[in-house]
Amino acid sequence: MSSSSSSSSRADLDGNPIKAMTICMIGAGGFIGSHLCEKLMAETPHTVIALDVYNDKIRHLLDDAGGPHPWSGRIQFHRLNIKHDSRLEGLIKMSDLTINLAAICTPADYNTRPLDTIYSNFIDALPVVRYCSENGKRLIHFSTCEIYGKTIGSFLPKDHPLRQNPDFYVLKEDVAPCIFGPIEKQRWSYACAKQLIERLIYAEGAENGLKFTIVRPFNWIGPRMDFIPGIDGPSEGVPRVLACFSNNLLRGEPLKLVDGGQSQRTFVYIKDAIEAILLMIENPARANGQIFNVGNPNNEVTVKQLADMMTKVYSKVSAQPILDVPTIDVSSKEFYGVGYDDSDKRIPDMTIINKQLGWNPKTSLWDLLESTLTYQHRTYAEAIKKAIAKPTAS
Repeated sequence: MSSSSSSSSRADLDGNPIKAMTICMIGAGGFIGSHLCEKLMAETPHTVIALDVYNDKIRHLLDDAGGPHPWSGRIQFHRLNIKHDSRLEGLIKMSDLTINLAAICTPADYNTRPLDTIYSNFIDALPVVRYCSENGKRLIHFSTCEIYGKTIGSFLPKDHPLRQNPDFYVLKEDVAPCIFGPIEKQRWSYACAKQLIERLIYAEGAENGLKFTIVRPFNWIGPRMDFIPGIDGPSEGVPRVLACFSNNLLRGEPLKLVDGGQSQRTFVYIKDAIEAILLMIENPARANGQIFNVGNPNNEVTVKQLADMMTKVYSKVSAQPILDVPTIDVSSKEFYGVGYDDSDKRIPDMTIINKQLGWNPKTSLWDLLESTLTYQHRTYAEAIKKAIAKPTAS
């Protein structure tokens, strides 16, 4: 769909024509940013000022080598780190809307780099919030489902009947308490920093009229997510669960289940989630002042069940047999280091986003795993074969 044909007839949820806007996207080169940039280029008339330190994942949108794109001129990349770049305020001033996706968001880092994690998610985000507030610009800020910490139910005895009551484990934007572990569990450095910036944004809205929307993603997965260690990321890094498992599958190794893989998670397909973000971008009257869970409560599994599903799906897409011992248990201390702690369940309540934006996720867990693992296999299998075949210097 060309941008010109799509822009003429597009209307928001209230039937008003959608005006073309300029969007400053911080972290545009990441997993979510790349999918959002694609969507904005293909289906809307909006212009994106893309800010990041890397642009590999959006290079196909920027590169006019094969002739001009229908969106040529509507996306421009600025290589900058928001930590210390004097251009930031000017770029926010030029835009109608700022979307902040920048964050350290890999659990392995929360323990080992808690200072970087707190600075990245709170201190570095402060100027963005301030510039939006002072210049009367709208902000869509990406937070996290980790903001909720542990469920109330997790504090009840194991066999307590109330543990099964949704009021004790379903996470609601406006009522769920945020319960974190003790201070020495540095795992919560991320969630606390994210919560504090949410409180600050909310306060800017209340005191200074900042127009904001806060997004709490619940495990968005899909192609281009995370890195595969030693191939397109650090060889000693630990990515999030999906890429960890993908890496093991690609290498023909058993999947490592931290503490038996008993934590429960819900997963939503990146393309479904991006639809929700587009609705927020184009319906400010319904999205401003709101905090939205974006997840898929129907796709709930334990990490162990996820490992079993991924093993079957990967065997299907790669035509490789399943290992005799497909998973092994490791302790969280061994895997993440001292100070690790975890939230037990993360089930989003979808009432608010459904009421405000009419959004519902569509893709089943099996389908989104098939799409993602097909991509992982196609993208990485050859590179990993070569890496494994290389004799290492002893």
